[in-house]
Amino acid sequence: VQLQASGGGLVQAGGSLKLSCTASGSIFVINVMGWYRQAPGKQREMVAVMNLDGSTNYVDNVKGRFTLSRDNAKRTVYLQMNSVKPEDTAVYYCNAIIATTQEMTVNRVYWGQGTQVTVSS
Repeated sequence: VQLQASGGGLVQAGGSLKLSCTASGSIFVINVMGWYRQAPGKQREMVAVMNLDGSTNYVDNVKGRFTLSRDNAKRTVYLQMNSVKPEDTAVYYCNAIIATTQEMTVNRVYWGQGTQVTVSS
């Protein structure tokens, strides 16, 4: 299983950015998929995740600004980031909890490569 992330970059405060993450491989079911981030000197934190039933969870400081969506056919999640702030600057990591076709009853955590998001003030 691989997670391929894209869409990071430099954006001005108040602007928008969209991240994408696509899962590939011998996937039986994607139970949870979303994004974490890690700012310099800080611990990695959950930003937004979507469960199998479509329910989503967001960290408080992005609610109303970020929206997580998915395309099941493409095994892709999108993080639309609006009204970004300098404090959103971080490396963003795609994350998924997946059961593979080889181990259909076992859920494993997978991480994509990080993508840098930098918000200038």
